[in-house]
Parts: sequence; C-alpha cells; structure tokens
Amino acid sequence: MNKAEKSDQFDLEALRKQVSDINLRGENAEENTQPQPINSYARQIAEQFSAGNRSPAIIIGQLRLFEFASQFLIGLLAFALWPATGTETLSARAITAAIVAVLLVVVLQTADTYSIPALRARARLLPRVLGVWTSVFLGVTAVGALSGNVGCLQAQGYTIWFVAGAVFLLAARCLIAYGIRNWSRNGVMERRAVIVGGGQPAKDLIRVLEQQVDNDIRICGIFDDRGEKRSPIMVAGYPKLGTIAELVEFVRITRIDMLIISLPLSAEARILQLLKKLWVLPVDIRLAAHANRLRFRPRAYSRIGSVPMLDIFNKPIRDWDSVAKRCFDIVFTLLALALLWPIMLATTIAIKLTSKGPVFFRQKRHGFNNEIINIFKFRSMYADKGDPTGRAAVTKGDPRVTAVGRFIRKSSIDELPQLFNVLTGDLSLVGPRPHAILAQAKDRPFGEVVEGYFARHRVKPGVTGWAQINGWRGEVDHDDKIKFRTAYDLYYIENWSLWFDLKILFLTPFRLLNTENAY
Repeated sequence: MNKAEKSDQFDLEALRKQVSDINLRGENAEENTQPQPINSYARQIAEQFSAGNRSPAIIIGQLRLFEFASQFLIGLLAFALWPATGTETLSARAITAAIVAVLLVVVLQTADTYSIPALRARARLLPRVLGVWTSVFLGVTAVGALSGNVGCLQAQGYTIWFVAGAVFLLAARCLIAYGIRNWSRNGVMERRAVIVGGGQPAKDLIRVLEQQVDNDIRICGIFDDRGEKRSPIMVAGYPKLGTIAELVEFVRITRIDMLIISLPLSAEARILQLLKKLWVLPVDIRLAAHANRLRFRPRAYSRIGSVPMLDIFNKPIRDWDSVAKRCFDIVFTLLALALLWPIMLATTIAIKLTSKGPVFFRQKRHGFNNEIINIFKFRSMYADKGDPTGRAAVTKGDPRVTAVGRFIRKSSIDELPQLFNVLTGDLSLVGPRPHAILAQAKDRPFGEVVEGYFARHRVKPGVTGWAQINGWRGEVDHDDKIKFRTAYDLYYIENWSLWFDLKILFLTPFRLLNTENAY
C-alpha cells in the first residue's frame, strides 16, 4: 500500500477514540512514557512562558461588549444633552439606542471586523467600520421616521448622536489596533505553541508559519525522541528542548496553548504513539496539514494564517466557556454557603466537642494540569491518626475515624469546606473529584492502573462530579473502580455544558443518600 492510499484511510474521530480506549484499558503500558523531569535548559525556557497570556477570543468578546455598551450610552447621553424639541421619551430613546447598538455589533461581525487581523489593520478597515455605523444608524432612523417615532424636530439630536458615535467608534478602533500590536510584540496576546517532531518537516512548517503576516503563534521550542542525525538540536533557529516524555512535564509548568505535530498523515502509527502520551494535556493538539495533498472538508481544519491544521484534540472548557463556568461556580457557591452555613456551624461545634484537634483538615491533591493544590475538609479522623498523603484509604469500620467523622463522611458534609476552595479558584463546583497525590488502588498508584488517568486533570477538579453521582465514590479497592471513575470523568469533560453542570449539581444531594461506598 502506498502513502497516498494510507493517508486516504486517516480518520480523525477513529484516531481520537483509539487513543482514549487504549489508555483507559491500560494496554501497551510499556509504550507510554511517564513524565520525566525536564533538563535545565528547557526549564529556563519554560520560565519565560510561565506567566499567563490573553486569549484573542476573550479580547474580541470584550470588544463586542464594549462597543455595544458604549454606543448604547452615547445614544442616551445625546438625548440627555440635546433633547431637541421632539416628543421622544427617555425610554423610547433607550429602546432605539439598544437596537442601534445590537445591530452595529451584528453587522460589524458579519463584515469581518472582529478578527485579530482586522483589528490590527487600523486605517485600512476604518472606512468599512464607518460604513457599517452609517448604514445601521440611517437604517434604524429611517424606520423610526416612517413609523412616526422620529420627526424633523429631533434631527439635531440624532445628528449629534451620529457624529459622536462615529468619532468614538473610530477613535476606539485606533486605540485597540495600537493595543493589539503592542500586546503582540510584548507576548501578552499570543498563542504559544510547541512543535512535536523535528527534522525537515518541522523546518518546513516553521518557514511557512513565519511567512504568515497575521501569525499570532509564538513557537516555544521543539520536542522529539529521535537522535541528532534525524532531528538536529536546532531547527530553523529554534532549539530542540527534549524528548516527548519531557514535553509532558514542560507543558505542565508553562502556559502553552497548542502542540503542533509536524508529521505526514501517512505516519499514522507514529501519530498514534505520540497522542497516547500527549492527549492528557489541557492544550489544543493540531496536526500540520500544509504539506499533505489529501484534503478534508473545510470544517475539519483550523488555520494559522493560511496554514491548514487538522484539529486532533481541543482544549476543553476554554475562553468564554471558562468565564461562564467561573460565574456559575461563584453564584451557586455563594448560594450554597447561604443555605448550608447552619450545618457547617453545627459540624464545627460537634467536632470541637467530641475530639481534640483542629476543625479543618488540609490535604494536598492534584488540581488542574496536575498542579498541587491544598483542599479543605472537616476533620473526620483523630488528629494523631490522620493521613495527609491519602496513601492509606479509609475502609469500612476504620478505627481512625471518629464517631462524628463517620457521620459526616457518609453524608459528605466533610466536603463542604471545599466551597471555599471554589471561591479561591482551586476547585470548580462540578468536575472530576481531586484525588490525593499518593492515592492508590491497593498498592498501585492510579496513574499506573489507568494509563489515561491524568487526562482527568485537563479541567479544574470539582466538589462533586458525574462519576460521584453515578455511584463511583469512596474506597478504591479494585482496579475497575478507578477505571470506571476515570471513564465517567472523561465523559463529563468531553460533553461539558452549563446544563450538564446544573444537572449534576441538582442530582448530587439525592444521589449522596446512597452511602454504600462512603466510610
């Protein structure tokens, strides 16, 4: 079979499913390299990218909101300062201003003025922006005049509104263009990428990316398992920082947005081998398709400038989804605290009266992207018998657990202090439950039982989760328990929505009545 025939068989969905299925079963463990400490040079590079950057999608969304709000307020301000002698009321002007602002944003979006290249363009796109504002304003005004809501006596006020809105819109666009150019130069607004695979394919890819005028990609380095003969230590001016195993650790300590695999589609076996190691990371994974003759439907690609990329895996809960989820967390956490504070107060008193030691228990657990976080619980064990590492799981009839502790563990009241972890941003209300860093099934760490275990950490962990309300909570005394728990967690990540979170949150108090596995 020749290369063209092989590439015709390339199936993105099948590849994604094959990666996750193999890792959940824990097969071929010898082919999956555990994360390794990165070398000193790679760590030095990583420190340069440890600070967060601003997402272009977030910036564009904020600009839409800003332009809507500013044009709405300009319409009201024009009415307040120049009401003319018409019969128009403040409420009528507010409705008109809202319609103008909404239509302006919609038409500007249709006219492709909300893309990063358009926002950078400054003077070149200002006539288009002015044309959109003019057409929207005149269109709404004409409809108002025909319906009798706008008369000749109001012409002065509407003229001033039009001029003020146009001047503000154009001035704001000039300032935004300057800001975006400045942010791009300073690295504040960029997509940080790592090239996976070196040699000539990586060199060709980098050269093509460098030719893109509107390229917002910052290449942070190259990672490849091959030796210097096939993969030189320097490719197109960028250093090879380490192996694929080191790449996993590199991404976990830096703010990387994207991994770009520079391999041909015909190298399906090698791509699968790489993805089995990399899919656990909370980043976009793209396969460079600029050098392949095979073409899929346009929707299968994303693009960097004009360079096509096949979307293998996407970072879950990103950009505005993450903003919406954070707002969801804060609102419902404050509501929960307002409703549950009597229970928390009673638990505090009961713990203090029945055993010596602190009320709260702090434990280190894995958080988003494998970061170590400190979570809080009500203390349920005797103070001198607690296990901060989580290595020795609590079992049925465990003598370390106090009488009060037995009740609050069964009812999950001991987890309520984690609501404060949600407010600080370490946890989400809903997500995969965070496990202790040394948690294990019998004598094996969870990561050895399920090879795709760390893919749970692609999103922020939660106080409750899909696995918990489906019965997978409590002691892990068998490999299948952590395998099923991980499978449910991954299902949640792939199918996340605010409605899904709301469903899990609503079902949690009812499902926790089943205390079969809670000791």
